[in-house]
Amino acid sequence: MLRLLLIIGVSLSLIFTSYSADNQKAEKIEIKKEIDRLIKLREEIKKLIEEKKKILRQIEEKEKSLEDKEKSIKNLLKKAEKERYKKLAKVFEKMDPEMAGEKISKMTDPVKAAYIIYNMKERLAGEVMNYVDPEMVDKITKILTDLRKNQR
Repeated sequence: MLRLLLIIGVSLSLIFTSYSADNQKAEKIEIKKEIDRLIKLREEIKKLIEEKKKILRQIEEKEKSLEDKEKSIKNLLKKAEKERYKKLAKVFEKMDPEMAGEKISKMTDPVKAAYIIYNMKERLAGEVMNYVDPEMVDKITKILTDLRKNQR
């Protein structure tokens, strides 16, 4: 009986050992498969990141281009506005100084009035200012003073 128990024990021990070795091989195969899957995923992620970086660079380039165009448009608008004030100043220079002074006095926007005066010839601007309402003269003078400070 002891012999039988010994044989059964050894047999069971061999079965568990071989089962454990087979189980380890299966686990190694599973681990290898998982590693391969993760490597493929990492490569896909790297490709996606590169694509996104490329798209981001394109967006940044477009954004810079739009900013440049916006600056260009703003500069054109400023230039057109300056030209408009110069033309208006010439119109006011051709008017009778008293009439020009009345018209400037009636303007609702003192900034526009100041820019017209600024673009007029000094002598004519001085004559016109003699006929402008004192309150408006004060506003125009303040704007022109600030304008000259900002230009320095």
